[in-house]
Amino acid sequence: GFESPWGTGFPGWHLECSVMSRALLGQPFDIHTGGIDHIPVHHNNEIAQSEAAYNSPLANFWLHNEFLTVSDSKMAKSEDNQTTLSDLGEKFSPLAYRYLLLMAHYRTPVNFSLEALEAAQNAYRKLKEAIATWPKGGSINAKYKKDFQSALENDLSSPEALSVVWKLVKDEEVSSADRRATLLDFDQVLGLNLIENEFLNVPKNILELGEKRKMAKDKGDFEEADKIREEIVGLGYEIRDVGETFVISKR
Repeated sequence: GFESPWGTGFPGWHLECSVMSRALLGQPFDIHTGGIDHIPVHHNNEIAQSEAAYNSPLANFWLHNEFLTVSDSKMAKSEDNQTTLSDLGEKFSPLAYRYLLLMAHYRTPVNFSLEALEAAQNAYRKLKEAIATWPKGGSINAKYKKDFQSALENDLSSPEALSVVWKLVKDEEVSSADRRATLLDFDQVLGLNLIENEFLNVPKNILELGEKRKMAKDKGDFEEADKIREEIVGLGYEIRDVGETFVISKR
């Protein structure tokens, strides 16, 4: 910073942001986001220069997110505590990471760990399995849609929204077809791309083997069921029992 007749000044990228915002979004625009570290200097500079130039608010709403932390310290290059995409890409889905972020409110720090990411991936996997085992043709459940919307209207409470998701998934009083339709409606907001998943893109011959294995199990012929499982594995797929049905995915 530097001293001036008006107090301490901070040179930086403030002007570029004001110019780009007005050129691309107009003024005022609806929502301005950014990290909490931008509140005291950068965003105040944007507001001061934009409102002085055009006598209009810069944005109607300001949403400031907390930091992603590692071992409770901010993830930053200077701290030498970064995890890169190449470190994670082979084991984890990018959308599992998105699920991890949805588990915390945007104004709450997210403490990153491989264990937390693995738990998020397991939860994400269960949602995809549910979509794969539920039939099409249902209708959106009005009560759950209202609860989901109420969670989002509560300062974008994504953890509360996920709580509604899991209540829906476990609510057997709602038909599985309606649960499917409702969950896919929620996913337009969550952005987890549940309809495009590995459990729905299994070749017909592999699915037929899965059905044969289920028939063998239902008859109590577990030796035959195990034999069919090994055949499925040999073809590069894995099969897992889920309640009264099963899911198959690429290994």
